[in-house]
Amino acid sequence: MEFTRLGRSGLKVSRLCLGTMNFGTETEEKEAFKIMDAALDAGINFFDTANVYGWENSGRTEEIIGRWFAQGGGRREKVVIATKFYGEMKTNPNDGPNKTAGLSSYKLRRHLEESLRRLQTDHIELYQMHHVDRNVSWDELWEGFRIAMYQGKIGYVGSSNFAGFDLVKAQYEAKAKGMLGLVSEQHKLSLLCRLPELELLPAAEEHGIGVIAWSPLDGGLLSGHALHPIEGSRRSNNPERVERHRAQLEAFEAFCKELGESEANVALAWTLTRPAMTAPIIGPRTLEQLEGALRVVEIKLGESELKRLDEIFPGPGGAAPKAYAW
Repeated sequence: MEFTRLGRSGLKVSRLCLGTMNFGTETEEKEAFKIMDAALDAGINFFDTANVYGWENSGRTEEIIGRWFAQGGGRREKVVIATKFYGEMKTNPNDGPNKTAGLSSYKLRRHLEESLRRLQTDHIELYQMHHVDRNVSWDELWEGFRIAMYQGKIGYVGSSNFAGFDLVKAQYEAKAKGMLGLVSEQHKLSLLCRLPELELLPAAEEHGIGVIAWSPLDGGLLSGHALHPIEGSRRSNNPERVERHRAQLEAFEAFCKELGESEANVALAWTLTRPAMTAPIIGPRTLEQLEGALRVVEIKLGESELKRLDEIFPGPGGAAPKAYAW
């Protein structure tokens, strides 16, 4: 496994991040335990989750991870755990009038305590805002984060689904308060979703924010199964999207055959070539899927391979403003 620093922090994380969104919904607890053990054995020390995962039973995924930590064996000490808050927690009857999606110092404090309890830990390495909330001031948020960091409950602050503008604003306000600010931004990025290359990635690179790519396989379209669906799979891709991208997917399939690599692994390896990239999130539902993804860090895409991928999946043309102006 390869490692890198998370943004401009001193925290070292693996270049693959284990996503746990399927735990408790598509993946039963026993299999989730096997996946986490295997990930740790393979050198993956970066695990991502969120308080809403479990969906109708929000909080279930964190509880599964907490019970895995509770087995001991150094599991908690070896893992950089990242979780998120923003969404409504259906299992919390005490949210009262604040039982809505969004950010606030109130939600930060309450949801952090609940995540700590479910995860059976006294601290979270990376606490992320799951979405931007422009109705809440950075004065309120950074003060809340400062208190949580002072108490030792969180180590670093991250964001998710922010725009480039939001990253710059967050860092400006943090610097004014003498704080490190954001160390990461979790963002949708894939060969089929390259718009972040225009503004988001340059902003992250400029401000020392490590990018964590979510949905790097674009909902399964880049997995290799879109053109050849597996009978009995948990879900089928949107037929309209498959048809819309059929020519690209067929060209991608042929290109990957030339390389001798799977479509999923090439798509994941491509994300690692993007500026400011820390890690793509892999979300295995089975142990077999995890083992297949470990090959990603060994795939090195050269200039000719990247040029071919640009031809198949054109991006926005580079970073702003050169992508659209002289």
